[in-house]
Amino acid sequence: MGLADISLDVAKAQRGDEDAFKVIYRAVQPGLLRYLRVLVGDDAEDVASEAWLQIARDLPSFRGDSNGFRGWAATIARHRALDHIRRQRRRPQHDVPVEQMTDLPSPDDTAGRALETLSTDTAIRLIAGLPRDQAEAVLLRVVIGLDAQTAGRVLGKRAGAVRTAAYRGLRRLAEQLGADGNTAGEDGQDDTMC
Repeated sequence: MGLADISLDVAKAQRGDEDAFKVIYRAVQPGLLRYLRVLVGDDAEDVASEAWLQIARDLPSFRGDSNGFRGWAATIARHRALDHIRRQRRRPQHDVPVEQMTDLPSPDDTAGRALETLSTDTAIRLIAGLPRDQAEAVLLRVVIGLDAQTAGRVLGKRAGAVRTAAYRGLRRLAEQLGADGNTAGEDGQDDTMC
């Protein structure tokens, strides 16, 4: 799948090398964040932070290669996401009126960031529309780049079940996309995927 082999960096990070930890973080975080966006939506960054805290804490006990590390990190992230979902169900939501937020400045260039992430958000939105088992299988196999065996361990399923769910999810996505990369909108018009 063209993913960088981070095995040596994982070993160095286990011995306390901060630069090596930065390398593994930069290699794994983007896919992990996309995976979490489907599971927990806008809370993905918070859940990812919790996952990375556990990853950093438990890193010395990890044993395995580059693919094993990605699977281990995805498992931790998935468990933190499921914990988050359970907490959300127990805790009532309090919506803050938008009028109270007008005086809060944004620390970054919102317009630039929106343009930069438009195509990723569109893809994640399409994946999120799949049945959960298919969405998770597609994210773990395609976005994070895990093999079927490792993705199966993350999901608690057999590798064949993961391959089947990923295939069905990808087939369903292909049906949603037109030959020229368009998606059919709810009004029957085509929405071009950036």
